[in-house]
Amino acid sequence: MTPTTPTLEQRRIDLLALEDQLTGRERDWRDGVRDLVDRAIRPNAARWFADATFPADLVSELGAAGLLGAHLTGYGCAGRSAVEYGLAAMELEAGDSGIRTLVSVQGSLAMTAIARYGSEAQRERWLPAMATGEALGCFGLTEPEAGSDPAGMRTTASRTTDGGWSITGSKRWIGLASVAEIAVIWARTEAGVRAFLVPTATPGFSATPIAPKLSMRASVQCDIALDDVRVPSEAQLADAHGLGAALRCLNEARYGIVWGAMGAARDAMEVAVAYAKQREQFGSPIAAFQLTQQKLVDMQLEIEKGLLLALHLGRLKDAGRLTPEQVSLGKLNNVREAIEVCRQARTILGGNGVTTEYSPLRHALNLESVRTYEGTDEVHTLVLGAAITGIPAFRIG
Repeated sequence: MTPTTPTLEQRRIDLLALEDQLTGRERDWRDGVRDLVDRAIRPNAARWFADATFPADLVSELGAAGLLGAHLTGYGCAGRSAVEYGLAAMELEAGDSGIRTLVSVQGSLAMTAIARYGSEAQRERWLPAMATGEALGCFGLTEPEAGSDPAGMRTTASRTTDGGWSITGSKRWIGLASVAEIAVIWARTEAGVRAFLVPTATPGFSATPIAPKLSMRASVQCDIALDDVRVPSEAQLADAHGLGAALRCLNEARYGIVWGAMGAARDAMEVAVAYAKQREQFGSPIAAFQLTQQKLVDMQLEIEKGLLLALHLGRLKDAGRLTPEQVSLGKLNNVREAIEVCRQARTILGGNGVTTEYSPLRHALNLESVRTYEGTDEVHTLVLGAAITGIPAFRIG
C-alpha cells in the first residue's frame, strides 16, 4: 500500500475549535513553521531516522526562520511569545522529535543560560551567532551518575594560579555536544554549583556521540569528558548561582516539550486517519469499523486535551504566572499521552506501521527519549506530589 500524505482537511481536526483561540499573528507564525517542516523536514525525516543522520545543513535554515532562541529578545533573536514558541515546537516535532530537540537544546538551554546569566560581553559574543545557527551550543548538566539527582554532580571546577578555572569530570546524554562550538558546563566549586562557557575546542574537552540508539536517531547525544579543561575567569556565567539556575533553564525546555509532544501525537493521528480512510478490508475502509473509530476518538480526545493544556500554560507563561509545578503537569501528561496516541496509531496501520514509510512508530520511539529527558515521569510525579501534599518525597527512605 502506497503511503498517503494527510490532506489539508485531515490536518484540520479541531473538535474544540482551538484555532479560534489563536491570534492572527500566532496562526501566521505557526503556518510559516509548518510550511518549513513540510518542505525541509517531513520528506527527509524517515531517512534521517533510518540512517541515524544529523541534518547539519538544516541548522542555518532554522536560524533564518527565527527558530533558534525564538523566545529571546535582542541579539538577533526573534522575540516571539511563549505561545508562539510553543506552536513552533509543536510543528517541528510533528516533523521529528530530533529536530525540535535541536531547537530546544540550542535555544531553551544553551542560549537561555547565556541570556539569563551571562555578561553583556558573553551575550554579544555568542547569542547573535547562535541565533543564525552559525554556532551551535550544548548544555552540560546530566552526568553518568547524576541524572534525576543533579545535586549528585561530581564534575568540579577549581581555581588555577592565574585566576582561571580547571574543570574535570564527565557529562552524559548531552545534546549537540559533538557538533557544538560552545558548551555551558555546570560544575561544583567551593562556593557551590556554577556554570562556565567552555569552547569545545579547548584542550581536555572531548565529546563522543552515543550510538547505536533506538530513539532520537536524527539528533546527537553525547558523552562529554573534561580532563583539566582550563578556561579564564571570564568564562564563568557570573549570575548562575546554584542548581536553581540550571533548573530554570530546564523549565524553559520542558515547556517546549508540552507543545512538542502534541505535535508528534497530532502527526501520528493524521497519518492514521488518512490510512484508515484508504485501507479497505472486508469490502469497506477500515475507518468505517467501530473499533477503528473508537481508537481514533480516544486518540483525538487526548490530543485536544493536551493542546488545550499547552495553550493554557502558554498564556500563563506570557502573563508571567507559569510555575514549575504547572510545567511538570504539562510535561508528564502530554508526553505520556502522546506515546499512547502514537502506539495506537501504529496499530491502525497494521504491519505497515513498523516500516519507516509511516511516522507513528518513529514518533513513539523518539518520545521514549522525550519521556526520560528534562525530568522522568517519576521526577515530575514527585514534583506534583509535593505540590499537592506539601510533603517533598524525593529523599524518603
